[in-house]
Amino acid sequence: MTEPANRAAETLSFGPFTVTPHERLVMRDGVALPLGGRTFDTLIALMSRPNEVVSKWELIASVWPGMTVEEANLRFHVAALRKALGDGKGEARYITTLSGRGYCFVAPITRASLAAKRRPEPQMELPPVKLPNRLQRMVGRADTISAVAEKLMASRFVTIVGPGGVGKTAVAVTIAHDLLETFADAAHFVDLAALSDPDLVITSIMLMLGLPAQADDPMPALLAHLRDERMLLILDNCEHVISAAAPLAAEIFQAAPHVHILATSREALRVEGEQVHRLAPLAVPPDGPGLTAAVAWTYPALQLFLERATAGGAQLALDDSNAAIVAGICRKLDGMALAIELAAGRVEAYGLVQTAALLDERLSLLWQGQRTAPPRQQTLQATLDWSYGLLSDLERLVLRRLAVFAGHFTIDAALEVVPDDRVDRSVLFDAIDSLVAKSMVAPRPIGAMMRYRLLDTTRAYLLKIEADGAALAARHASYYRRWLDQAGTTWAAVPSADERAVHFSALHNVRAALDWCFNGGDVGIGIALAAAAAPIFLAMSLLVECRRWSERALRAIEPQARGSAEEMHLQAALGLTLMFTRGGSDAARGALSRSLEIATARGDTMNQLQLLGRMHIFHERMGQFEAALGYAQQSLAVSGALGDAASIALAHSLAGVSLHLAGKHRDALKMLEIAWQGPGTDRISTVYGFDHRNRAGITLARELWLQGRPADALQLAQQTVSEAAQMDHPITLCIALIWAVSIALWSGDLDGAEADIDRFIAHAESRSMGPYLAVGRGVKGELAILRGDARSGVETIKGCLEELHDAGYELLTTTFNLALVQGLLALGRFEQAMRLIDEAIALVERCGDHLYMPELLRVKGKVLLSQPQPNRDQAQVEFMQSLELSRRESARAWELRTAIDLAELLAGQQRRNDAKQLLQSAVEGFAEGSDTADIRTASRLLGTL
Repeated sequence: MTEPANRAAETLSFGPFTVTPHERLVMRDGVALPLGGRTFDTLIALMSRPNEVVSKWELIASVWPGMTVEEANLRFHVAALRKALGDGKGEARYITTLSGRGYCFVAPITRASLAAKRRPEPQMELPPVKLPNRLQRMVGRADTISAVAEKLMASRFVTIVGPGGVGKTAVAVTIAHDLLETFADAAHFVDLAALSDPDLVITSIMLMLGLPAQADDPMPALLAHLRDERMLLILDNCEHVISAAAPLAAEIFQAAPHVHILATSREALRVEGEQVHRLAPLAVPPDGPGLTAAVAWTYPALQLFLERATAGGAQLALDDSNAAIVAGICRKLDGMALAIELAAGRVEAYGLVQTAALLDERLSLLWQGQRTAPPRQQTLQATLDWSYGLLSDLERLVLRRLAVFAGHFTIDAALEVVPDDRVDRSVLFDAIDSLVAKSMVAPRPIGAMMRYRLLDTTRAYLLKIEADGAALAARHASYYRRWLDQAGTTWAAVPSADERAVHFSALHNVRAALDWCFNGGDVGIGIALAAAAAPIFLAMSLLVECRRWSERALRAIEPQARGSAEEMHLQAALGLTLMFTRGGSDAARGALSRSLEIATARGDTMNQLQLLGRMHIFHERMGQFEAALGYAQQSLAVSGALGDAASIALAHSLAGVSLHLAGKHRDALKMLEIAWQGPGTDRISTVYGFDHRNRAGITLARELWLQGRPADALQLAQQTVSEAAQMDHPITLCIALIWAVSIALWSGDLDGAEADIDRFIAHAESRSMGPYLAVGRGVKGELAILRGDARSGVETIKGCLEELHDAGYELLTTTFNLALVQGLLALGRFEQAMRLIDEAIALVERCGDHLYMPELLRVKGKVLLSQPQPNRDQAQVEFMQSLELSRRESARAWELRTAIDLAELLAGQQRRNDAKQLLQSAVEGFAEGSDTADIRTASRLLGTL
């Protein structure tokens, strides 16, 4: 847009704002506002005619000269301008709208020359942690950024397409920062450059979003998480994984209507919904005589070259004598931003003329006669070839060796991997510093440590050059094996994007090392590396990937290495991942059993305890409760030998849960109290998949309810759910929620149970927890039955049980069988109800979850009474057996329920006094002030007696 005549050197002020038109800069109290190009032009057009009505069409003609633009575009930029200025907040009034006429700038404007008024230095604001830092100044891209941002807001899906090195990522990052406020800081940058496997694209996105990718098909979980989210998702460097990135972006676009996708790629994704913006190279002057500095400075390619050369230490000022030389360099580099930056970085060392001469010598053969024909990659290839040739022999050698790293690496990693008899450790620091200065290695501070990375194009170029091959790759794999050994299982839920970036970089290098080891490299190192990586894959919930590498490593173990620590860890990882991804398979059982056998034979008590815990979990999920109790009891003996408080607390947690499920309430209460009062965990357990203390707490809450202390139970349940939520660990929270739901249902709080189960389902759905989703639907069916919709509830629970049986998940089978019997009774299906209750009782006697036996006997009595020809005598026998079991283990809550049903039966037999004494005795066992649905029912019944 053309500025008002004779005012290019002025500043304009209104309110707290200062506008410098010739710099296209708006500042508020010294802080630069991130206005897009068209938004800035809109402001200048209005300020050029203060207190006048500027029609919409006049504004459009001024801001988009020579273009046909919809009025909606103008409204968008006026709204963006008002938002940036805070117009309408408090007493701030800058722009008014006159309906049907246009807009008017109403604030008083003060003009001052730059000489008379010094502009304060801009203050840089820290970028959000989920995005890379933006450039302090983008050269030649203001209109592009504004146009792409406008298209992105209107269409939701834009791909910036262009050749490598043209600046696609820089433009995308700048747009993301400009739109941060629009998306309330919900902008996620996913760098796909380090991936070599398209199957890891969705995994990278899920981990950056803080979601564990633990399912064979994580797509439903990702879409469920994004469905109602409003965010900006940036997918950077899609071209080499386009087969996965393109359909994934299309799925997200269709399923998540509030997610805006900004992709960068060397080619269009070519999927429905995508709007393509082709990013052209920076403009360069035409080849011809008489180029002056004033004209040359108007071309962004030359601006970028001069800025980067000066930043690199060169004493360079553009004048009429060197304008043609700089223009020639930029033309030879075809306006490619990366190539220009590489060339500009050499000016300080070689001077402008020599830089141009070297450029001619190295690139003339490659470009001669092919200016329009070759693909852009050839231009960048030539630039990299030239830059590589300017390095010293030592720098070239170090750079080639650094290409072994996939993604970021630390100086410590470089010191362990790069040196040998040809590269001394003492010179490595200087070599890397020099490579950073020459733009061949990119530094980035992450946390408290500087990390380094080769640009993906640079690394691809170097990998084509003959390097040190096997020896270098072996050092790289061995380093990450040692690093993983030191990291151990301390990798837990990663709280911030920067910390996730560190972990992702390490995973990229581990994957690259594993690929080399098992594809013609050193298999021995690969086995050790896979064993060391297993806990990290488990901590990051990468179960499928952990299973794949564990299986591959186990196949490669030589017979003489059987029984080693590596086999023990690999079998343990394989068993756990098979259990979670494929259910209770024989293969999972075999792997866990083999691992425990090795740990026992080696006398490794710590791993023995861990593996007893895994065997306990396996059999508990399978519904083999007596076997699970056996493993829990073994863990008590092993933890006693270890003697540390954490091991003892963990074993008591396992034993307490098993005793609770076995209906041994007195013993369970003691065990759970020890576990709950034991030491807390500083991290989420990567061995068991959940926090054992939290699970002990929610189980203890259930025990308190059964013991007749419902208020204490509710308080502890709320505490454990709150603590689990703060841990931000999916399995721990789901365990706490589902058992808190059971307490709410037992208490008759249907609304509270529904709120918790909705939260449970949403959490499980977003994290691909298939069995837990079936559990959630089953509870929904139970709620439907309790609210009178028996038909729907019965069908829902039947479907839930089928899914859980298929997954080998039998932990809650008895719970849902009880609910199903209640539903069948409500539908009048008495024979089905009797058959099912007998089957449920037989199943409990066979498997050992005697927790519900008093309830099963009570419900059987109700089924007998509900028959067309009630069997009152047999019903009374069932009720008496239920009472005896409840009293034996002090399960007062079960005792009260049975007492209510038996009292009603006795009252019908004119034994009102016996009924009254029975009920009073049951109620007296509860803590004072207890209030549950059963207590209220008993009180009403006592009133009638």
